[in-house]
Amino acid sequence: MYSFKNDYSEGAHPNILRALMESNMEQVEGYGEDKYTIEAIKLIKDKLKRNDVDVHMFCGGTQTNLTAISAFLRPHEAVIAANTGHVLVHETGAIEATGHKVISMKVEDGKLKPIHVKMALEEHTDEHMVKPKMVYISNPTEIGSIYKKKELEDLSDCCRANNIILYVDGARLGSALCSKENDIELSDLPKLTDAFYIGGTKNGALMGEALVICKDSLKEDFRFHIKQKGGLLAKGKLIGIQFLELFKDDIYFEIAKHANDMADLLKMGISNCGYGFLIDSPSNQIFPIFPNGVIEKLNEKYSFYIWQKADTDNSAIRLVTSWATKEEAVKSFIKDLELVSI
Repeated sequence: MYSFKNDYSEGAHPNILRALMESNMEQVEGYGEDKYTIEAIKLIKDKLKRNDVDVHMFCGGTQTNLTAISAFLRPHEAVIAANTGHVLVHETGAIEATGHKVISMKVEDGKLKPIHVKMALEEHTDEHMVKPKMVYISNPTEIGSIYKKKELEDLSDCCRANNIILYVDGARLGSALCSKENDIELSDLPKLTDAFYIGGTKNGALMGEALVICKDSLKEDFRFHIKQKGGLLAKGKLIGIQFLELFKDDIYFEIAKHANDMADLLKMGISNCGYGFLIDSPSNQIFPIFPNGVIEKLNEKYSFYIWQKADTDNSAIRLVTSWATKEEAVKSFIKDLELVSI
C-alpha cells in the first residue's frame, strides 16, 4: 500500500536527520535562543531580503495560526476566510476557541479576492456584530490553487485601504513558490503581507513552521503569546536546526520542486487516461475525478482521500505528492489506473 494521502507521511530529509544527530549531545540555550535558531532566523531574513521582520519558530501549523491570529486581534475582531480555508474547516474550531469568529466567504477556486473582503465588510456594519480585521489565506489553497502576484497585490491593496491585517498560511508555501505557474518570490511576501509562515512540516522537516511578522504593531510581546499558547519549545534548537538545513543550500526549494514534478507526472498520466479534474491545480495536490468503481480498485493498492462526490457515479479524490515521493510509485499508480480503466 503506497500513500498519496499527504506530504508528511515520511520522516525528514536526510540532511536534517544528520544535523540533528551531530548536534544531539551539544548543550545549547533553550526556547529558541540557541545558536542554530539564531543562525536560521538570520538566514531566513537574508532570503527575504529584510532585516526588519521578526521570525518565530513553531512546531505545527494549527498552533502557528491560533497563536498569531489570537495575538493580532482584539476580542471583538474576526477573521475573513474562504469557505475552504484551513482555519475554518480543518482546525477543530481552534480559532473560535480563542474567542475569534471566522467569517466564511464562498469562493470558486479556493482564493479570496478583494470583492469577498468588501462583501464581508458590508455585511458587518456596527458594534452589534464582530468586526472583520484580518484576511486569512493559504498559498497554495486547500484545493491546490495558487495566488499569482497580481492577485496578492490586489488583496494587499484592499486590506491596507481598509486597515485589515493580511495573513498567509504557508504550510505548503514551498510548493506554491516552486510551481511552474508561480510569479511570486519569497522576498515579495514581506512587502505584500503583514504576517505569513514558511511551512517545514509538509516540506521535508520532522516538524516546524517559521512565522514571519512584518508589521511592527504586531510584533510587541509576541513571545509572551507563544508561551501562553504552549508553543515556546524548551528544546527550540530542534526546529532551528531543521530550518537551517532547509535553507542553507536551498534544499527547501529543491525538494518542493520535486513534489510538484511528481504531481505533474501524475496529472499527465491521469489526463492521458481520459480523466478530468475538480480544479486545475499547479501545486503538489491534485484532485482527479474517477468513477467510484475505479476508486475502489485503486484503493486496494493506494491510500488517498475521497474529497467530494462529483455525481452519483463519480467522485474527486485528493492525491498529494511530497519531497520523498518516488517516481516509480507515480508510474505504478498510472499503470494500475490504465489497467482498472479498461
